[in-house]
Amino acid sequence: MDAIHSGWFSEIQNDLWPGQSFSLKVKKILHEERSKFQKIKILDTETYGRCLILDGIIQRTTKDEFAYQEMIAFLPLCCHPNPKKVLIVGGGDGGVSREVVKHPLVEEVYQVEIDDRVVELSKKYLPTMACGFNDKKLNLVVGSIVCSQGGSFWLDYNYIKKQMLNCSIHFPRVAYAVTSVPSYPCGQIGFVIGGLDKSSDFKDPVIKFSSSEIDAMNLKYYSSKIHSSAFTLPRWIEKNFYENEKPK
Repeated sequence: MDAIHSGWFSEIQNDLWPGQSFSLKVKKILHEERSKFQKIKILDTETYGRCLILDGIIQRTTKDEFAYQEMIAFLPLCCHPNPKKVLIVGGGDGGVSREVVKHPLVEEVYQVEIDDRVVELSKKYLPTMACGFNDKKLNLVVGSIVCSQGGSFWLDYNYIKKQMLNCSIHFPRVAYAVTSVPSYPCGQIGFVIGGLDKSSDFKDPVIKFSSSEIDAMNLKYYSSKIHSSAFTLPRWIEKNFYENEKPK
C-alpha cells in the first residue's frame, strides 16, 4: 500500500520491508490511474524530482535514476566481449534502453514490457528517461512478461540467495553486484548476473572505457572502477552467497 498524507508520500510495504517506510514530500500529483496490470502514480516531489510509482513502490526518481539504469545496463554489457544483441525485460520508463544503446558495440536491442501505459506515461512525464525509446537500435514489444530483480541483501537476503541458486542451475557462473540508489529501500539495490563461461570474472570488465568515452556517453555513475567495486560485498554476504565456491 501507499499513502499521501499532509503532502507526503509514504512507501509502506509491510510484506517486503516490515517496520520501515521511505517518504517524499509531494509538490504535485501529476498523474494517477489503474492500468490493466497495476496502479500507476507519477509525482512531482520537493527533493527527488519526478517520481514513478507502481503499485505503491517507487520505481524511479529523476534525481537518482541514472545510478540504477547505468549499472543494470553496463555491468552485463561490459562483462561480455561483443554484446551485439541485447534483450531488456521490463524497464517501461525507457531509462535502461537509453543506456544500453549508448554502448558502441550494441547493434540491436529488443525490449519487452508488460504495460503499454507505463511506456506512454513515461513519454509524457519522464522524457529524460523515455528518450531511450527513440533510438533506431531499439525494437519495443508490449507482451505479458514477468521479471524479477535482485533486491537489497539487508532486506531480501534469503530471496537473493535462492535467486542465485536458481540462476546457477542454468548458468555455471553467477555473481551479485550492488549499486546505491537513495530512493530505494535501504538506499541500495542489487543485480544477479549469470554467464555461460565458467571462467568469466565479472568483477573485471572485458570492455573498459576511458574517461573521455564515459563522458561522451554521458554516464554519471558507471565506470570501470565502479564496475569492479560493485561486486565487492561485505564479508558475511560473500561467505554466505558463495559458500560453495570462492568468488572471482
